Amino acid sequence: MKAIVQDRFGPADGLELRDIETPEIGATEVLVRVHAAGVDRGVWHVMTGLPYPIRLAGYGFRAPKHGVPGTDLAGVVTAVGADVTRFAPGDEVFGTGIGTYAEYARAHEDQLAAKPTTLTFEQAAALPASGVTALQALRDRGAVQPGQHVLVIGASGGVGTFAVQLAKAFGAEVTGVCSTTKTDLVRSLGADHVVDYSLEDFTATGTRYDLILDIGGNTSLSRLRQALTPKGTLVIVGGETSGKWLGGTDRQVRAMVLSMFVSQKLGTFIAAVKQEDLLVLAQLAESGQLTPAVDRTFSLDEAPKAIRHLDEGHARGKVVVTV
Repeated sequence: MKAIVQDRFGPADGLELRDIETPEIGATEVLVRVHAAGVDRGVWHVMTGLPYPIRLAGYGFRAPKHGVPGTDLAGVVTAVGADVTRFAPGDEVFGTGIGTYAEYARAHEDQLAAKPTTLTFEQAAALPASGVTALQALRDRGAVQPGQHVLVIGASGGVGTFAVQLAKAFGAEVTGVCSTTKTDLVRSLGADHVVDYSLEDFTATGTRYDLILDIGGNTSLSRLRQALTPKGTLVIVGGETSGKWLGGTDRQVRAMVLSMFVSQKLGTFIAAVKQEDLLVLAQLAESGQLTPAVDRTFSLDEAPKAIRHLDEGHARGKVVVTV
């Protein structure tokens, strides 16, 4: 099969299109003919091995544990393991797998769900990691409630575009923060208010929010707290630096420590893709409340270009590799 392969940690230039063996599946795994695969910041981190702690988290120490990058996928089941009960060959699915920048990828049964009939394969491939992250940030960490005022910083990115739509689906009043060229996108997603950060400081307007999702940028904790209600909640989802050891996680740690001494809830979390959350996203997509914003698609041999496009901050929504 055709696949994108990397032999060592490093930039996208080190990725190559090669012919390799089709992966073998275990008893609880499914083999999927990949039609599309999502691109997100996690792919970049695993590809580069940065920040360094990611190597200690099971992704390989001196070289990538899995030679084929990519986790998000949408495609058609071609084979199932002996213990798989939820899927059969021919089923259209989406979710996360191992090495999805390839014609075939294996995936655990409990990290897949039936592809929404309202979505294309490209749209469905954009949904898993970023959609689940937005869902868990709002529902689980943020405990969002109808009528609350929610601020989404980085509203035009992969997670942000889902967060805006999900917050609206949960009944919140949503303000999105983004750059000038992306305000129209955020507004089209249903945001009640859009702030262009190049023209306006969202922390200095006097508006207070019940929940802030910080997905982009590195706004200081003191400024973020100024924009929160006295008992508001801050969930840091992104905000990276170029540091090879911490990469922005130091701000997240400071937030968790500070949260123990103030009335506001400040923190972060690590998202985990679960089938039950994929089903929630699928239902919202079927009902028309959630539509992936796909910025651009790239062919499999253009996967390095797709990752660079994301890393350079050009994406308006999600970037997808088609196979």
